[in-house]
Amino acid sequence: MEYLSDSVYIHLGATDRALRRYREFLHPPGRRPLYPQESHCSCTWCSFDDVRHARDVLEEVQERLPAQARSELARLVKPLDAVFLRRTLPDPFAHRRQWRTEFWWYRRLADRSEWG
Repeated sequence: MEYLSDSVYIHLGATDRALRRYREFLHPPGRRPLYPQESHCSCTWCSFDDVRHARDVLEEVQERLPAQARSELARLVKPLDAVFLRRTLPDPFAHRRQWRTEFWWYRRLADRSEWG
């Protein structure tokens, strides 16, 4: 699927990289909140520095997969999403931002604002 994709975000190894990055971000033990950080570079690999980009890739891959593979990936992602929601804080100003997204993971507080 990755090899045949015409998506900018989906390329060979992107699903594995996204899943590893998502797990890595959520790995630190403890109860302290986690804050996604914006990537300083938008190149194919550096963009994964922002865990939200990794989650974007996982979402897009799920949308493109056949039903059985989609449900298998969803089984891996769903518990990670629960941890992400538990370990990050809601952004109380998300509804006011000029740059908005339909994805819930962008409506959580990040280390840097969208303005840099």
